[in-house]
Amino acid sequence: MPRLLAGALRLRRDPRILKLPPYLSLLCIFVGVVWLLLLPLNDYSRRTYISENALLPGQVHTYFGGSDQNVFRAYKHEVNALVGKSNIEINDKLESIVKGLGLKVACQNFTYTSAGRVYSGENVYAILQAPRGDATEAIVLVAAWENVQQEVNRNGVALILTLARYFKRWSLWSKDIVFLVTPDSIAGPQAWVDAYHDAHDSARVDSLPLKSGALQGAIAIDYAQEGRFESVHIVYDGVNGQLPNLDLINSVVSIAGGQMGMGVALQEMWQHNDQYPDRLRTMLRGMLKQGLGLASGPHSSFIPYHVDAVTLQPFGDGWQDEMAMGRVVEGTFRSLNNLLEHLHQSFFFYLLMQRERFVSIGTYLPSAMLVAVNFTIMAIALWVKSGQPESSNNTPTPPASEGETAAPAASNPAVERDIFLPLGVVTLCQSVAVIPLYLFNHASESLLTPFFVIFALLNPLLPLILSNFLTTTYRPTTQQYQLIKSFSLLLLGMFLASLATLNFSLALLVGVLASPLTFMRPWPNSDAMRIACTVLLNTVSPTSVLVASAAYWQLDIGTVLREAAFAWHVCGMYSPVVVWCVWWPAWLAGNVIVLGRPDESKGKEKVL
Repeated sequence: MPRLLAGALRLRRDPRILKLPPYLSLLCIFVGVVWLLLLPLNDYSRRTYISENALLPGQVHTYFGGSDQNVFRAYKHEVNALVGKSNIEINDKLESIVKGLGLKVACQNFTYTSAGRVYSGENVYAILQAPRGDATEAIVLVAAWENVQQEVNRNGVALILTLARYFKRWSLWSKDIVFLVTPDSIAGPQAWVDAYHDAHDSARVDSLPLKSGALQGAIAIDYAQEGRFESVHIVYDGVNGQLPNLDLINSVVSIAGGQMGMGVALQEMWQHNDQYPDRLRTMLRGMLKQGLGLASGPHSSFIPYHVDAVTLQPFGDGWQDEMAMGRVVEGTFRSLNNLLEHLHQSFFFYLLMQRERFVSIGTYLPSAMLVAVNFTIMAIALWVKSGQPESSNNTPTPPASEGETAAPAASNPAVERDIFLPLGVVTLCQSVAVIPLYLFNHASESLLTPFFVIFALLNPLLPLILSNFLTTTYRPTTQQYQLIKSFSLLLLGMFLASLATLNFSLALLVGVLASPLTFMRPWPNSDAMRIACTVLLNTVSPTSVLVASAAYWQLDIGTVLREAAFAWHVCGMYSPVVVWCVWWPAWLAGNVIVLGRPDESKGKEKVL
């Protein structure tokens, strides 16, 4: 036993151990990325299934059709006559129609301000009280007047009016049904659902004069396409990457794809052959939308309140008509009407790669965790290395003779760590991050592009200025640069590991883009390496990635920043916090380290 303890102590003090962390970090990044690429395979994914037996999707006969098609055409004529009129005129007409059906109707005004632009409007909604219920639970049917692409949702609004008339004739409902028509697809639903849960700002959003019970689910209809369609597209991405219960999506797939014989698509994959490339493409598209955290439709505003919701979009050229779409909604509402409790048995964290194929959080989470843990491994290694004298990093510990124990205090004396300057540099980097976060979320629309251009030009200069200031004023040592990197990577790893449980895609995306920071160090004797590392870091900086992404999707950078500011103020999106207060400070500290010139002649390390 004494020999074993002595060997372990010598191994712990062996400087060769400190050469392993960079390779371990690289291995973690490599395994994390490969792990992600393996997920679409059959061995790592599963077929979807219904966990909540009470849903019974597709088990009832739907009756929507026949004479209801004539009603739909009449309402479609009324809707077409309203195109081009003001929001108030539209709502007055819709209110008179719904009141004629015998439903309680109310309106709600809202006004948001973001990037100097005012987003205002009026929501109109009606409540069908359940004949067999006690107004403790409700389901919502939503149709925005304009969809996300600013197209008039003619068929969607006409269909919701037809379904309101149709549902009113049935006495089987055990939950109230709320019919909601909003002027747009993001601000209107957000204002309504905030006010429904009394979480609104009364200065911007009016309270609701009518309410029902707890919301159990919501279905949004985005039916701007004219003519018959072939398949239905399910949009399920919520704000900040939150997702509805998988049972709701599975129910819609079962009803539309099984009972109605429609094709079902996800993530705008209009054609899907259920092979590895299409599965991977679908999964990556879903991860990208989840990582951005933007609202993708009227349903997105409901999900943060634990109200499971999806948006249904018909597409393609086929033989399905409006009545088929109505029967899909009817079947889904009949399933939600069966629920005795809120959807909870299935998954809330998943990646879909095909309409009947998914990966749960227990399978995909290690991918992001491995990428995040590489920063922590290097941070711990640098902390240990900073407590050892420089000579011990290159001189191996002499082996002890047989029967002797190692004398660690004499062979490898610890040195005092000077943490004041490193803590100050990391704190400064984190504090400066408030500037871009505030600037891009509060500047007016006309100033967003000029501010970004100025910031993008100053971005490469800021590390150079900070590094020169540190070198001329404080003359940091190698140990202090090690501690700056250690503290910065420790914060980055901690933030990303925590974020991975909330928004896996955003954590993995930022982790992969920030992975070069793990291997950055000062290059005092090599100008070529210093320049190469600086160029690499500036290539993967937040500003460069933002410009490249906007160019790839052919978007104006001002439009991207305006939409991000709108999502920040209206929907509560926190992606800008991750970009500017987590990723960018770590990038700034990494650049300072690369440009640093350690002063080896400054004082002597204090041996403890």
